[in-house]
Amino acid sequence: MPMVDYSVNGSVAVLLVNNPPVNALSYAVRKGLADGMQKATKDSKVKAVVIAGKGRTFPAGADIREFGGPNREHWLVAVGNGIEQSGKPVVAAIHGTCLGGGLEIALFCHYRIALNSAKVGFTEVAIGILPGAAGTQRLPRITGLPVAFDMITSGRHVSVEQAKKYGIIDEIVTGDIVNEGIKYAMSVVGKSTIPRRLRGKSVPDAENVQKYADAAMAQVKRKYKGYEAPVYCVKAVQASAEKPYDLGVANEQTLFKVLGTSGQALAQQYAFFAERLITRWEMPGGNYQTAKPVPVRSVAVIGAGTMGSGIAVCILSAGLTCYLVEQNEKFLQNGIKTIKSLMEGSVRLGKISVEVGKRATTLLKPTMSYDDLTGVDLVIEAVYENLDLKKEIFAKLDKVCKPSTVLCSNTSSIDIDRIAVATKRPEKCVGVHFFAPAYHMKLLENIYSTQTSPDTAATVMKLGKVIGKVPVLVKSCQGFLANRMNTPYGTESSFLVEEGALPWEVDQVMEDFGMPMGPFKVRDLSGLDISMKITAEIAKTLGVTLTDETRFMGGSRYSHLNTILAKKGRLGGKAGKGWYKYEKAGGKIPTIDDDVVAILDNHRRNLGLEHRTISSQEIIERLMYSCINEGFKILEEGIAKRPEEIDISWLYGFTFPKYLGGPMYYANKVGLDRVYERICYYHEQFPYTKHWVPSLLLRRLSEQDVPMSQWMASPGAKL
Repeated sequence: MPMVDYSVNGSVAVLLVNNPPVNALSYAVRKGLADGMQKATKDSKVKAVVIAGKGRTFPAGADIREFGGPNREHWLVAVGNGIEQSGKPVVAAIHGTCLGGGLEIALFCHYRIALNSAKVGFTEVAIGILPGAAGTQRLPRITGLPVAFDMITSGRHVSVEQAKKYGIIDEIVTGDIVNEGIKYAMSVVGKSTIPRRLRGKSVPDAENVQKYADAAMAQVKRKYKGYEAPVYCVKAVQASAEKPYDLGVANEQTLFKVLGTSGQALAQQYAFFAERLITRWEMPGGNYQTAKPVPVRSVAVIGAGTMGSGIAVCILSAGLTCYLVEQNEKFLQNGIKTIKSLMEGSVRLGKISVEVGKRATTLLKPTMSYDDLTGVDLVIEAVYENLDLKKEIFAKLDKVCKPSTVLCSNTSSIDIDRIAVATKRPEKCVGVHFFAPAYHMKLLENIYSTQTSPDTAATVMKLGKVIGKVPVLVKSCQGFLANRMNTPYGTESSFLVEEGALPWEVDQVMEDFGMPMGPFKVRDLSGLDISMKITAEIAKTLGVTLTDETRFMGGSRYSHLNTILAKKGRLGGKAGKGWYKYEKAGGKIPTIDDDVVAILDNHRRNLGLEHRTISSQEIIERLMYSCINEGFKILEEGIAKRPEEIDISWLYGFTFPKYLGGPMYYANKVGLDRVYERICYYHEQFPYTKHWVPSLLLRRLSEQDVPMSQWMASPGAKL
């Protein structure tokens, strides 16, 4: 089937891209556009041309599946040049999302119209590259440098209203986009196309290019620390004002090729596909294709604290009715106040429309009675981590809610089976682990138990998409995927400072590695009292008492440094001191505190540990390889089905840098044999530390050099 449908309506040729679902600009599409332009040029009856997309969108970008493949003719620049050089006016009729290569095609056209619901943008930076079909040279000629720098380095989607202000869109229309395109094309028949060709235009404010480029470079280095693509985008856009058009395009191509073969681009493209792969989930008894989600129109959130209020904001922002349940009026009013403030902030930042913000006030249903929940489709319990309390709430919900209602627990670690026993509908019970702050963090870790039905899993996976999250489905166990794998990261950071590293040294190494914030700054941000409670829970699980003398009991090594600091009133940023002290900029900037050094020295003496110098490489290995080892155990046990599920959890749950792909992808790049060798080394050094016991799956994969796509421990496999 042709991927560009060619037809003539009166004197207007219509080139309709037909490559569902997003009309990606594959080789066949590019060839179809080139052939269609030639056909229209030769047909004397044709006086103008319209390029549009069939289905839900105008071309939404390049076909990423072609990246890294063999070179094929009909490159987008050549196709675009053929469009621009036409003596017959060419109109881009835009609906849906006009992104990346799609926007480049539109910029080669002489005119651009769009439905008011459409969006435009250059999103290439998200996959580690830059616009490679003259986008960095053509956009500045319309918008000027500041807008071009911002759009191309951020990859943000721009509304049609804003795009018209920028000059990208000539007219906003309503109705059928193809018919509107034909109508607009008829209005420009006979007009010269030469003044509309962007290659002949100069860049506005070109004389100030260095000032704008310096400002843009400073911003991307601050906002996108460690990422190469935004830096290259600045260089490419800068060239649009410093070089003639053709030399600017050549420079863009050079930069594009450097980025395209970089490790960062490959990692970001892996992440791009991984995010799509995890939607194809499976579990015992069903999968994403066979399971049928329950329709969810109304949701109840139990608990109006920080987490519950944040979850309610997610529900309301998606336009769903949300019941908010609290035990007393004071807590309920505090929750309502928090939700109102967060919703107003979302409107102010443009995350939701004014209309959605106003509607939220009618969709929020505060109550102190469970009896008001008889008709809700789904309930999310968001109280603190206490098994008895959660069971009590689930038992109440089981009696009140209709039989089809799905009961969810926002637990970060408790096995869902232990909660579901309080109900007569264990198949309707599931975990939905939001990450703090819930209204901002994109990961939603959905957890199925031994009795959760596939339809229930499908319901929370769909809900995750509806409320703008990236949902990952995992099997229930203590700690699930994210927190179970993150535990060694935090534990090893404590061990390192016990042995001689300083907290700020560990933080700096991990920030240089790519983490946005080191582990000790994270603890200060969340509060050491929170860490103290977590440590106490771990000790309770091990059956030990938190004293220096019992730190190796239970067959495991553990640290209670957070508890020591917390008991000294060092609770983190909120107390003005934690691992750091906070005296500058209103208590927001962490600075080195010599008192912490003294506390560590004393603690080390009490343990009988000798101070030693620890290298940056050891810090990276002990923090990352311990997590990676746990990740392979998670695959071994079937908690996660694929390494992509682990990597996406880290990218969106712990802000692991996308340019490293994720911890499992990173391990693959380092080499599994090297990673396994170092894990064995640390196991010998620290035999009491359970997370250094080498994964059997990792051992097998390292010995057999298995491709990453096959990193699964199949049932019954000999590990």
